[in-house]
Amino acid sequence: LQALGCHVDGVCPKKKAGDICTTAVHDFEGDQTYSEKPGHNFTLTADFDTIDVSSYDALVIPGVASICHGQQNLAAAGVLQLLSTAYPAVKLNAVLSGATWLEPDPIDRCFTDGNLVTGAAWPGHP
Repeated sequence: LQALGCHVDGVCPKKKAGDICTTAVHDFEGDQTYSEKPGHNFTLTADFDTIDVSSYDALVIPGVASICHGQQNLAAAGVLQLLSTAYPAVKLNAVLSGATWLEPDPIDRCFTDGNLVTGAAWPGHP
């Protein structure tokens, strides 16, 4: 997003600007799901508790706008009552939260409903 000229802030609950956020890499190694390995540490640029959400144009959910398992955050927040897809293991979370499931076939397929874009896995990023 920054490469396109957008201002981007990184925030995390219970953390402040300057704190470190640790990420994980999900690696598909032939099992029924992924393995999780240490990812990148990045420095947060804003305070989660003090940001003014009305000054932003978009929210990118971990998993990227909401790709892979990011839809679990939307389901938990009760805001996934849309047409959506996710990593197949997340289907139950999506359906139980009221989403209309769209099969991610092929796995890089993404869907848009209003201003929400959902995808199943990292190949859908483009």
